[in-house]
Amino acid sequence: MTTQYDYDLFVIGAGSGGVRAGRIAAGYGARVAIAEEYRIGGTCVIRGCVPKKLYVYASRFADEFEDARGFGWNVGEVSFDWPTLVAAKNRELNRLEQAYRGTLGRAGVEVIPERATVAGPNTVRLETSGRTVTAGKILIATGATPWLGPDIPGLEHVITSNEAFDLPALPKSIVIAGGGYIALEFAGIFARLGVETTIVYRGDKVLRGFDEDLRDRLMEAYTKSGIRFCLGHVFTRIEKTDAGVVGHLSNGETVTADHIMFAIGRTPNTRGLGLEDVGVERGWNGHIVVDEYSRTSVESIFAVGDVTDRLALTPAAIREGHAFADTEFGGNPRMVEHTMIPTAVFSTPEVASVGLPEHLARERCAELHIYKASFRPMKATLSGRDERMFMKLIVDGESNKVIGCHVLGEDAGEIIQMAAIALRMGATKADFDNTMPLHPSSAEELVTMREKWIAPTEAAG
Repeated sequence: MTTQYDYDLFVIGAGSGGVRAGRIAAGYGARVAIAEEYRIGGTCVIRGCVPKKLYVYASRFADEFEDARGFGWNVGEVSFDWPTLVAAKNRELNRLEQAYRGTLGRAGVEVIPERATVAGPNTVRLETSGRTVTAGKILIATGATPWLGPDIPGLEHVITSNEAFDLPALPKSIVIAGGGYIALEFAGIFARLGVETTIVYRGDKVLRGFDEDLRDRLMEAYTKSGIRFCLGHVFTRIEKTDAGVVGHLSNGETVTADHIMFAIGRTPNTRGLGLEDVGVERGWNGHIVVDEYSRTSVESIFAVGDVTDRLALTPAAIREGHAFADTEFGGNPRMVEHTMIPTAVFSTPEVASVGLPEHLARERCAELHIYKASFRPMKATLSGRDERMFMKLIVDGESNKVIGCHVLGEDAGEIIQMAAIALRMGATKADFDNTMPLHPSSAEELVTMREKWIAPTEAAG
């Protein structure tokens, strides 16, 4: 390492990708500093995956209490207290933040609690103190931020996922704009906590990009749970009234609720970082353009995570940060493959996938075999709940490899994590068939499906 600079590596942003990169680089002997203007942990830990999953767990207890009666339990009167949940969440986030700080400290990484911007190819400006420091390499890991779309009148009256976690009281009603992960997950949370919930989405079907069967079945399940969909429309104006927040839609209708939440997407957090002044190339939505080794157009500046707009998932940011440190400081050049990555939507019911959805598989395979299973899970037989599990395998007919696996239902995310190992190893349908099922379980359906599904048009032909 050179002593020409104050640090060998300066990381801007202490989220999942930045923390991993800094820690691993320090382990290779690099002098590392990391600047964070808010809280250590980034979106995932502080205002994303972790608090979201905690709230999902909270929302599902209503179903658990109801199901218990079918199994002989008399649970008596139950009630829910929103402030208690918020306080418990905050305690856990504080614990996690301190754990992150401890990890960085033990690795020898200096944490600087300031906003940092790029002042040159090897220079960083610390905005609060006004200091400038130098580094051999600069890593941008500032993540993404909620996107509010076009600047319509009254936009200041909406909330985003950032504010939804800490509302002073549980609303009686909420309207959520969006049809992706965040919108669907929060809709499930609020609806199961007893909030009247409406989803407004510009498309005709939520979860764009997912397998069509999952999209259809989740919308059906959400409709049964009382969630209202208003599809094919967008907001044109928002106003705050004595009756609540009123949203005016493109079809002339209005929706009124205690809160209107926008979850229509996220945008790379690159504004005001000084990137344009040093020549860092940015893409169509402001993201930092990088190559397969996370290198930008400036030799000494790198970027990982959501700020690069490659794959906005926490494990991808962590893997990219680790690979960057291995490459630049560990003498082990490696890139990250952004394929065959499992993903889950923690709606209720859950949706999880790995590999190709059917519509993309049909474009890429000369012959395709589809296997489907829809069934009532064992738990529902006594609880009496109108609940279905759905599983789908997509098989390349020429190689017999399983190239897509999709699950809707309880523990879908846990099931897909294990299926992802098999698909990444190139497992064939015969490998699935030859695997002894674990009985009784829902996941056993993945290795017991034998009958190929034939589309109605194919059957008629």
